[in-house]
Amino acid sequence: QVQLVESGGGLVQAGGSLRLSCAASGRTFSNYAMGWFRQAPGKEREFVATISWTGGSPYVADSVKGRFTISRDNAKNTVYLQMNTLKPEDTAVYYCAAPLYRYLAPGSDSKGYGYWGQGTQVTVSS
Repeated sequence: QVQLVESGGGLVQAGGSLRLSCAASGRTFSNYAMGWFRQAPGKEREFVATISWTGGSPYVADSVKGRFTISRDNAKNTVYLQMNTLKPEDTAVYYCAAPLYRYLAPGSDSKGYGYWGQGTQVTVSS
């Protein structure tokens, strides 16, 4: 059974930083791309970042480019989202996600991800 557990969210002032972690279990982590999405109150879930199963080809949304970085440690079965220079508009619940099938790169399409974590709240105060 695949499980994704996010951690690292919290309350931070604008301009601050947070690092989110997502610990995966239940299958061979290094065979699967991973993604981060977020959902703000009253808004649809939106893509934030994705990374391939090898750790190559990291890709982030334009809205966070230059501020957020995605990385992974396959030895620890964990994917990270380093968030710097946070803005109030980054406030959202952040979810990590994984595709159903190995060696698949869904990119920014949420429909390509079949497993989701429970989410972690990030609140940025102005």
